[in-house]
Amino acid sequence: MKIAVLKEGAPSERRVAATPETVKKFIALGAELAVEAGAGETASIADAAYAEAGATIGDRAATVAGADLLLGVQGPDPASIMGAPSGAWLVASLNPFGTGENGRARVDAYAAAGLEALAMELMPRITRAQSMDILSSQSNLSGYKAVLDAAAEYGRAFPMMMTAAGTISAARVFVMGVGVAGLQAIATARRLGAQVSATDVRSATREQIQSLGAKPIFVENVAGIEGEGSGGYATEMSEEYQKAQAELVSAHIAKQDIVITTALIPGRAAPRLVSDAQIATMRAGSVIVDLAVESGGNVEGAVAGEVIGRHGVKIVGHRNVPSRLAADASALFSRNLYNFLSAFWDKESGRPVLDEEIGDAIRLTKDGKIVNARLLG
Repeated sequence: MKIAVLKEGAPSERRVAATPETVKKFIALGAELAVEAGAGETASIADAAYAEAGATIGDRAATVAGADLLLGVQGPDPASIMGAPSGAWLVASLNPFGTGENGRARVDAYAAAGLEALAMELMPRITRAQSMDILSSQSNLSGYKAVLDAAAEYGRAFPMMMTAAGTISAARVFVMGVGVAGLQAIATARRLGAQVSATDVRSATREQIQSLGAKPIFVENVAGIEGEGSGGYATEMSEEYQKAQAELVSAHIAKQDIVITTALIPGRAAPRLVSDAQIATMRAGSVIVDLAVESGGNVEGAVAGEVIGRHGVKIVGHRNVPSRLAADASALFSRNLYNFLSAFWDKESGRPVLDEEIGDAIRLTKDGKIVNARLLG
């Protein structure tokens, strides 16, 4: 079986879908690996490292030709992989619910090309798929990097410092959304010495927040919380809860130096958590980092790819945050892909064979058609 590792084409994408470590592991399974020249350069991996691991290096056409399986971080331009045989698998993060040419339209093109497109971001959140979950591995790094980005933009120190010239107060950091990214943001801010608080619509996160030494900020005694979504994701809140939360958060945000927002609902626009009026209550020099900016943003006025000023507050909206830690992000992403494919590897046929539970969840296209129920509904 030939596995092709593609060089990413998106301007902000520095990750790569395989490393020399996973190349060796795939070869040990009996696969032949072809890596597009320069695929790992932005993740600090030279072509020579792939060649030493046993892969062949070539241009896009040579890499794709005859490939049974294509690995990418983001979905490639369909025209650039037309040399792949019909029925080949494309395994990557494919943004099936996105609009424009990089979203659903691209998925339709994969179907037309006869590719079997597998969207790794749709991996079900079940115990046996934890090691395959690209959203968790990449969000972990995003939460860490968000705190570093905030510290870089914040014109003051994070920890309390007692000096002969006087005492510097610890920065007050508020994390909104306590999933994988939020938990890592809490832990990182705590390690830097900040005074940390956090909130989430899922009441089960209260103990997680406290276990990391942060203060939970929750609406009390309000019925209608619908935040406990399936698979560990948050869902919509009731109107009553939204109103109560807005009042509580407004009072809290006004006292914060750093706010980090991480709330995302898969397949939906990011929920609005911070309004312009709330930003105006923060003191000059404060910083907000919006990790959901590419999905519409949690913060009013946040701009994808930019750091802007609003009411004296810096709003950080970096694109593709995991890619800004390309080497580690690639190492984790590539292991997710290997864990996924190796778990279903059939020794007799020399290729992976998916089961229904995971296969039906992530398969977008097959035999020239869209087959995923979430796209057909």
